[in-house]
Amino acid sequence: MCGPCTVTSRTGSAVRKGLPRAAARCLLPARIPGRGREEGFVTGRTVSGVCHGTLGELYQGPLRAGPDPDIAVVSFPVDLHSWVHFTLGAGPPAPLPPGEKSAAAARLFLEHYGLTMPPGRWSTHSELRVGVGMASSTADIVATLRCLFRLFDLRYDPDVVIGVLASIERADSVFLDEFALYLSGRHRVVRRLGADLRFHTAHVTEPGAVDTAAVTGRLLAHYRRHGEEYERCLTDLLKGFASGDAAAVARAATASAALSQSVLPKATFDSLLAHRERFGADGVFVAHTGCLIGYLFPGRLGADLKSELSAFFHSLGHQCSFAQGGYG
Repeated sequence: MCGPCTVTSRTGSAVRKGLPRAAARCLLPARIPGRGREEGFVTGRTVSGVCHGTLGELYQGPLRAGPDPDIAVVSFPVDLHSWVHFTLGAGPPAPLPPGEKSAAAARLFLEHYGLTMPPGRWSTHSELRVGVGMASSTADIVATLRCLFRLFDLRYDPDVVIGVLASIERADSVFLDEFALYLSGRHRVVRRLGADLRFHTAHVTEPGAVDTAAVTGRLLAHYRRHGEEYERCLTDLLKGFASGDAAAVARAATASAALSQSVLPKATFDSLLAHRERFGADGVFVAHTGCLIGYLFPGRLGADLKSELSAFFHSLGHQCSFAQGGYG
């Protein structure tokens, strides 16, 4: 879930209208130890930052039923990544990295720590498709920040990462290496859910794109109408995580996907749901404000099942992909 980039600088700090107080504090200028200064840089050395993306969400809805719901997500991490590399060179300081949001993230990082880029060049690579629900822009930002932490030999600080994200966009919790219940607009981790669960997926990308900002009003109205249903769904999901029951998590993910059908429907959802048992899938997942939809499986898929799934999705007009989601 992304929003417009709104970054303003003043007196060496970075601020944003409406920035949460905790995030604003973490963006204040800070002194750092002497390590990581330019004299420690070695020409030709490369440092990298890597961040995984998502296959949408296992849950997206209100944190709790009520008249003023927060949008809460449990992102579905995928074993696909964004990479950002920086190779030290000679000459004037390097420019900011490519990409508007990655450049904004780097600028905020440098202002926060009072640093200047050394000479060198950036390069990037991503396996994540843009605009379909894979958290590609958030992963790019986090990979950029991780690269900078390593470049300047600084301890990775999730609070700084959250503060930077809060200045740029709504975000997923890809900066964590575990599942989490996360308020995407407030940039707050409500509950960490661990890294014990893993799924294998068969998924497709439906055509079209969703402008998250344009549909936020519709989403919130939908959440108010169905608050109790979402509350039951989230309760079941959290119980599944607490007990390590992947099948229960998959059932709750299916319920969350079904609830989203009346506001941001997926064309193939009914077909996937009708054939779930035939393929032995535990559930159906979607990118709630994206274009992804697919099956959740408890184990690795064999060649025969992959062939059957490929034929099924092809009959619906889509080429399917396979990827591992979660951790474990």
